[in-house]
Amino acid sequence: MFSPLFSRRVVVSGALALLLPFGLAACGSSDSGGSTSASASPAAAHTSPAGSPAAALTVTDPWVKAADKGMTSAFATLVNNTDAEITVVSASSPAAGRVELHEVVEKDGEMAMQQKQGGFVVPARGSHTLQPGGDHLMLMDLTGKVRPGDEVAFTLTLADGSTVEFTAVAKEFAGGDEKYHEGESHEDGKSHDDEADGH
Repeated sequence: MFSPLFSRRVVVSGALALLLPFGLAACGSSDSGGSTSASASPAAAHTSPAGSPAAALTVTDPWVKAADKGMTSAFATLVNNTDAEITVVSASSPAAGRVELHEVVEKDGEMAMQQKQGGFVVPARGSHTLQPGGDHLMLMDLTGKVRPGDEVAFTLTLADGSTVEFTAVAKEFAGGDEKYHEGESHEDGKSHDDEADGH
């Protein structure tokens, strides 16, 4: 037979063994809570001026006018998800030698295209539409044919130096035959009118 003293020791030891995991679990929970708190700190980056440009500016419904050579145009809606205006100052694409920011204005009684001075300004919590007959991205010196269904990559550069990348799908479009502003020329000496059939 076991002595009463031995029985008490077994009961106490068993009780400690049962309580020990709970103590460890509580410590683990505390440590985990600390980790969660630390990992949540990057959320503050969303309010930082150097936050993700993709989160600040999004590009919706992008598309490109199909073209065989010369130049063509790209369109989309730029959406500003911040409380401050965002300015797109330049753009680039591997599909073109260069990309310019253009607007369509009335010149001598007809609509003409020219570079957009100051870039595209997207108001706080608002949007800016790039569309045929209005502001658009002009792809100059195409590096190859842009066929319907092709996906064309773009990079927008914002005034703060950050960039936003997106892909636009090419499609057929009959329109956008505005002439270029007289007097504007390319670096190679060609006038916009020399290549206007590419738009």
